[in-house]
Amino acid sequence: MKILVGFLFILILNFQIIDSDARPNKLILVSAISVHESSPAVAPMEDFSPGTHGDIPRHQTHSNNKLVIGLIAASCLMGIIFLPLMCLWICRRKKIYKSSKISAKRLDSLRGLPLTSFIGRTNSTLKPSSEKRSVAVMNYDLLEAATNDFKSEILGEGGFGCVYKAQLEDNLLVAVKRLDNQSPSAIKEFQTEIDILSKIQHPNIISLLGYCVHDETKLLVYELMHNGSLETQLHGPSSGSNLTWHCRMKIALDTARGLEYLHEHCKPSVIHRDMKSSNILLDSKFNAKLSDFGLAVMNGANTKNIKLSGTLGYVAPEYLLNGKLTDKSDVYAFGVVLLELLLKRRPVEKLAPSECQSIVTWAMPQLTDRSKLPSVIDPVIRDTMDLKHLYQVAAVAVLCVQPEPSYRPLITDVLHSLVPLVPVELGGTLRVAENRVAATLEP
Repeated sequence: MKILVGFLFILILNFQIIDSDARPNKLILVSAISVHESSPAVAPMEDFSPGTHGDIPRHQTHSNNKLVIGLIAASCLMGIIFLPLMCLWICRRKKIYKSSKISAKRLDSLRGLPLTSFIGRTNSTLKPSSEKRSVAVMNYDLLEAATNDFKSEILGEGGFGCVYKAQLEDNLLVAVKRLDNQSPSAIKEFQTEIDILSKIQHPNIISLLGYCVHDETKLLVYELMHNGSLETQLHGPSSGSNLTWHCRMKIALDTARGLEYLHEHCKPSVIHRDMKSSNILLDSKFNAKLSDFGLAVMNGANTKNIKLSGTLGYVAPEYLLNGKLTDKSDVYAFGVVLLELLLKRRPVEKLAPSECQSIVTWAMPQLTDRSKLPSVIDPVIRDTMDLKHLYQVAAVAVLCVQPEPSYRPLITDVLHSLVPLVPVELGGTLRVAENRVAATLEP
């Protein structure tokens, strides 16, 4: 624009110069006429030489022609310069406007605007089988008071913050996850968590009740799961004493149902990508629900060579080595959880300062030998189950943790294998006496 203004200024100056060059001719003509009329001694007009008589009008016409040609040339030149500059200016304005609009949307989504302006950017095509109720945008002061200024009981800790026990109005108990990390990955996980959990609803998937963004702090509010995580129950102070055989089979069945919903009923299917015992939460009746969907992705072309994420011991070999992620990656992690339920061993155990062993490596020889299997089972549940059921569960676990993904079953097949092992009263099809079922749920 500055160049264009400068060019117009020069053009106007040139017009003034041309115009000033033409004025003396007019003055000469006027002077000549005046002298002719006032002096009687001057010879008649016929006595003037032909050159003198015709030079004045011809010179004026020539100047006018030069002016017209100059104007035309200047106009063409101005058009040649002006049009490209105008096009560039329009394109630049459109680009700036588009960029500012996108930035504004992102900023609005993190300032507690209605969820409809935020949900759907990363997983906009997700179609759940049942409609999910709306997720509330919650007030920060309310959550701060409910957690006693974030000094209440800590239910768990993750890579991006802590989970606090909170009590809202009407004595409603909830879990509040506080994310203080401002890294791009933390923000992306926060957005993905809201995006997915706001669109799906299933008895075996945790319910997201609300979220809040306050300055640099981001909060997620979930239903409270009174018995914590499966990891805490197995490896915490109780050492699995609260988990009987039938209770463990129920947890495995609930987990499989949650995964089947993600893999088979969401369109496109969802890969959890962080299946592990700490992300399986238990309510007061030991119903299991999948949680922590920050790393979840849609199954499709975008899962090829995706950035490696997950927890060591649960990550499938093909994903760890080649970056290949499929729903069979979740099946592998489920197999590791099943081994935890049977053996009460951690997924990776340290043998020496520089040596570790995975539960899969240790368990495979034991699980395939029926004579050894009963002796390596968690002592809490040893000799409390039908051995045929134990062998069947062990066989399912072995199939799930196969190194080759094509050898692993679909989660639907796993589900069908577990249903007959769980009592009817706990959601399966196994017929057992009611007093025995009650006994299996007692700590």
